[in-house]
Amino acid sequence: MKTVKAKHIEEIQNIVKEGRVLIEESDRFSYSFDGSFGTFLPDAVIQTKSVEELAALVKLANREQIPVYPRGQSTSLSGGPLPVKGGLVFDLSVMDDVLEIYEEDLVAVVSPGVLTSAIHQAAEQRGLMYPPDPSSSHVSTIGGNLAENSGGPRGLKYGVTKDYVIGLEVITPEGEIIKTGGKTVKNVTGYDLTKLIVGSEGTLGIITKAILRLIPKPVASATLMVVFNSLVDAGSAISKILSAGILPSKMELMDQSSIIAVENYEPLGLPTEAEAVILIELDGHPLALEDEVKKINELCHSVGAEDIRIPQHKAEEAEIWRARKLVSPAIVRIKPTKISEDATVPRSKIPQMCQRLQEIRDKYNVHLVVFGHAGDGNLHPNIICDKNDKEEMRRVEQAVAEIFTAAVELGGTLSGEHGIGLMKAPFMEMELGEAGLDMMKRIKEVWDPNNIMNPGKIFPEPGQKLELS
Repeated sequence: MKTVKAKHIEEIQNIVKEGRVLIEESDRFSYSFDGSFGTFLPDAVIQTKSVEELAALVKLANREQIPVYPRGQSTSLSGGPLPVKGGLVFDLSVMDDVLEIYEEDLVAVVSPGVLTSAIHQAAEQRGLMYPPDPSSSHVSTIGGNLAENSGGPRGLKYGVTKDYVIGLEVITPEGEIIKTGGKTVKNVTGYDLTKLIVGSEGTLGIITKAILRLIPKPVASATLMVVFNSLVDAGSAISKILSAGILPSKMELMDQSSIIAVENYEPLGLPTEAEAVILIELDGHPLALEDEVKKINELCHSVGAEDIRIPQHKAEEAEIWRARKLVSPAIVRIKPTKISEDATVPRSKIPQMCQRLQEIRDKYNVHLVVFGHAGDGNLHPNIICDKNDKEEMRRVEQAVAEIFTAAVELGGTLSGEHGIGLMKAPFMEMELGEAGLDMMKRIKEVWDPNNIMNPGKIFPEPGQKLELS
């Protein structure tokens, strides 16, 4: 990898006619971090809405072997856009001009800087829905969601980002502009490059446009809050509901620590004495919902539910889902540093994973909060700590490593939606095996022979370890 020199800056400035080239140290520091850990200073930051200018910049970077880091709003929790080897950061959040809804085709065409929540709003105004709904959708860009293959609470019923992407415009690491897929739902022409690029975390190219599949919005919904005196019982209830043939649109878990944190942050009348609550949303036909609510009531009581609360009006429903949204801001009031993980296990293993998380919490004496998209096994064990306390951070590192080990041992995965980035790279071989990881490396080498596109991500460097302190 080469650093950016004065001659490169001059050439970059000659290419960028429609945007800005930021080289002041204060500007570059603004692009040196994300929602995870570590600070890495880029040599320059480029903002341009022109796909042609970006392609020309990539050609320059590839020729000179300068690292390129695509970046959205930098909400990544895994270190996805961190410029770990210096080089150029491309701020794609400025590319927010295109948001077109084609009702008859049930698709949206968007540029990468569009906020995900804006796509939700535009679709819903036409009676449609774009299902992927990461918790950060009000601040995260669709480009970042595509790079990380983001999910969200509705992933249980509707799937994740890759399930709704049917076409892309991409700048390859060699500076070519290619199109994959299109506006048709069925497309089996050759390799499915669209699915390969979604979730590749910016290591295979830069997404400059996406075609997203939309679906009709369900006509009705119903919400339940189920209260448990045991986190493991809550996990058992989740498995029982899904085994009964009921598929909620959302099924969210909050443990006692997250319930208390939210109630202290903003009193909403949550049951702070409970060890866990499950928040459930059903959608579909009103008559079907009535029947499903009745069945869930019976199933949850059969595994020891303490109480079941059913909101009587939409404002009450909104309060319940607000409680779930408030978990992240509420828990950081306890201690300043939050390690947010998304280890995911098969649904049948949720009770065992809940048990393992409690054991890890006690073993390392860490403040572990468990919440997340429990219906699809995508738990979010969060550790609240203080990064200035070196001894505590060593225990946290050990606890995080053991969380990953537990997930893989139970047949799960390191990441359900946050991506691998920098933080989880050291654990890749544990899940994929040597041959599996090598196959991914070979794909990367063919697409990006000079390794300029988001280097230092997904694939671990020799001897690389998780470092949070």
